[in-house]
Amino acid sequence: MIDAHHHIWLQKDLPWLLGPEQPRIFGPYAAIKRDYTIEEYLDDIAGLGIEKSVYVQANWAPNWFEDEVAWVQLVADAHGWPHGIVGYADFTGPDVRPQLDRLAKYPLMRGVRQQLHWHEKPLYRFANRPDLPADPALQRNIAHLAAYGWSFDLQVFAPQMEDAAALAEACPDVTFILQHAGMLEDVSENGRKAWRSAMRRLAKCPNVVTKLSAFGTFIHRNDPDFIATMIAETVKIFGASRCLFGSNFPIEKIWTDYPSLLAAFRKGADALGERQRKAIFETTAQRVYRL
Repeated sequence: MIDAHHHIWLQKDLPWLLGPEQPRIFGPYAAIKRDYTIEEYLDDIAGLGIEKSVYVQANWAPNWFEDEVAWVQLVADAHGWPHGIVGYADFTGPDVRPQLDRLAKYPLMRGVRQQLHWHEKPLYRFANRPDLPADPALQRNIAHLAAYGWSFDLQVFAPQMEDAAALAEACPDVTFILQHAGMLEDVSENGRKAWRSAMRRLAKCPNVVTKLSAFGTFIHRNDPDFIATMIAETVKIFGASRCLFGSNFPIEKIWTDYPSLLAAFRKGADALGERQRKAIFETTAQRVYRL
């Protein structure tokens, strides 16, 4: 099995984390406001059959974008984990290639994430405007990823998916990995309907796959029934060959442990066929992150 999404950091290297706790989308996080090293991650997954993992950028200061990748590469060189790195670059400037060139020397680089999600609720907001995926400069810059053989980890809410689809269509040679199955935050009947419609629009883009991860973000708990529903509905829209599992650790560690989380995902995928389960937990991640 492959964990296609986890973060590790050293708090002493991130001084802004040492101040008062700021509100976060996933609620109080004092329990994880500390070092989360690769040793602890390996303890968390011990005996669970996880064979490989991908590190996804954890929002270090933007001017430290190379330092983050360099440090994770050193961790991997020393421990053999993780097996791929998704770094950060700012795609909103005139030309992102100088940043990408700085990252290209790290062997485990597999992709880049710049979080584009915007929400009417300020707590859920990261980008400075909702239509950023439609920005022509950003689209031109993301298209450059094809020359590096890297993917783009796409993080948007349902109302942004029309623009996200336009982004994917403007960059047909780039693989887009939708984070957290589109971050369903409105679980009302109308909210789910809007999410399904937006997901179907994005799924029309053959270069978009989706990550099954972070389903506790807005409900702040490990809910096996919710996870099962999200797996079933997302697979129905994208197909299992375009879905991959991610733990979102250590964030989910706020309300659960890794064995419980993985058990919920395994149970949630029980209704699928063996080939579908293998795609979700192994082969899709192998393909899109070149593991």
